[in-house]
Amino acid sequence: MLLVIGIVIPLLLIFWQSVYTDQGWDWLAPIRTIASHDLFGVLLQTLWLGVCVVAGTTLLALPLAWMMAKTRMGRHRWVDVVLMIPFMTPPYIGSMGWILFMQKGGYLQQWLPGSGVWSESFFSFGGMVLIMCLHLFPFLYLLLRDAMIRIGGHLEEAGAVHGAGPGYRFRKIMLPLLLSSYGMGAMLVFVKTIAEFGTPATFGRRIGYYVMTSEIHKYISSWPIDFGKATSLASILLSVCLVMWYMQSTVSRRFTYRLVGGKGQRTKRYTLRGAAGVACVSYMGLLLVLSVGIPYFSVIAASLMKLRGTGLSMDNLTLDHYKELLSWGSVSLRALGNSLGLSLAASTVAVLLGSGFALAVGKSQRRMQRVIDLFSLLPNTVPGIVMVVGLILFWNSPWLPATLYNTYGMVVLTYVILFLPYTVQYVKANFTQIDGTLFQAGQVFGGGPLMILRRILLPLIAPGMLAGWIMTFTIAARELVGSLLVLPPSMQTSATYIFAQFEQGQVSLGMAMAVVSVGMTVVLLLLVETLNSKRKWNAS
Repeated sequence: MLLVIGIVIPLLLIFWQSVYTDQGWDWLAPIRTIASHDLFGVLLQTLWLGVCVVAGTTLLALPLAWMMAKTRMGRHRWVDVVLMIPFMTPPYIGSMGWILFMQKGGYLQQWLPGSGVWSESFFSFGGMVLIMCLHLFPFLYLLLRDAMIRIGGHLEEAGAVHGAGPGYRFRKIMLPLLLSSYGMGAMLVFVKTIAEFGTPATFGRRIGYYVMTSEIHKYISSWPIDFGKATSLASILLSVCLVMWYMQSTVSRRFTYRLVGGKGQRTKRYTLRGAAGVACVSYMGLLLVLSVGIPYFSVIAASLMKLRGTGLSMDNLTLDHYKELLSWGSVSLRALGNSLGLSLAASTVAVLLGSGFALAVGKSQRRMQRVIDLFSLLPNTVPGIVMVVGLILFWNSPWLPATLYNTYGMVVLTYVILFLPYTVQYVKANFTQIDGTLFQAGQVFGGGPLMILRRILLPLIAPGMLAGWIMTFTIAARELVGSLLVLPPSMQTSATYIFAQFEQGQVSLGMAMAVVSVGMTVVLLLLVETLNSKRKWNAS
């Protein structure tokens, strides 16, 4: 019922808007909209962008996941926190950072005057794919790393005993066991890519590469406003993502294996020496520089500049923007507090609801379980701006006895609905690999349902719950589209404050807010990671 009220009905309202025209019902209206407005090419560009970003994130995330799960480099847990910074950063902030770094007369050309050729080649489709891959690969990396950790070392040792080399063992043992988790991650990366608005609105518009979300935004925000055309385009994206969900669900059901049992297991760790160790460290260092170093250098440099046209020099740096930002009682400080409070509330509610839905979905073997799984993933299958419009249409309906619209509760509900799929997928990935004999053993030894839940189930799915909480918090803290549309009057969050500063030409003040808000999130993540490490040490 919660999924129906919170997700299904708003999406049905969107569908109704897309097929009900002035002439009545027109079930082919979405297709007619694309055909009559020459949007078929935009649809193909959107799909091609999604495919390229999935391929790029795979190339970035898979080697890193292996290094952190199967070598001693996994002891450096700070890497996981640092790698979450790109995902915590609003996409348009990261894009602006790269634009400031690579544009003509940008920071790169100020250091290397002869790098103009690099700048020209960067502002292309390949550069757009690179920016989006560097933003989204941490999500796929976390899924793959956790899946590799659950693969016991005895499986690889059995392959080695039978004469299989490292490459053969990885291809025949590791990859099939990773396929289920990879399918989940690849699907969500694809959906996130084709539903992204920030990067296409900044970088894509500059290179002339338009996608479906930019067209939807045009119909919603530009006069004359046409919700019918916008929701028609959204319904096409929804159909594409439903096909992706069906393919992922089929792969998961076929390639899900029980890896967590009652006998215990140990992870095989490889020792990196010589050229292999240098290559792994170099790869990680290059990835950190590209995903965190370059964009955040640009963001921090812009936040410290007195005059943007003067360039990088010591006499052009100032902290006045931070002083103005953090002054007591200022609008910016209240915006930071609002973001923190709303994100904490939304992530906590999302973990509680998402864990319940993930346990109800189970291994998706029954039809009702697959339906619940589909409903829980729907918010990630449509552009966020369209989902928010559906929520507004529903909560503004005159037949409702009470409404949350124009309240803080509406903001929390919007965040929960938008980011619920992350918790569901993380917890589901952990739950589907738990052997049912563990619960049977608990019943044999006299454990009741509450005891089994507390002593067996919750400890095994706790990593997925924690990962889902962290993911929801980091995304909610920088959510822009939902905040712009549902925040009560005179209330701002850090994302809307940054957006407003860009609109008003105060780029340095907006960049300063980006640095402070992401810094607060990193501190919270470090605290959570420290507590989690202490819990594991005490358990051992």
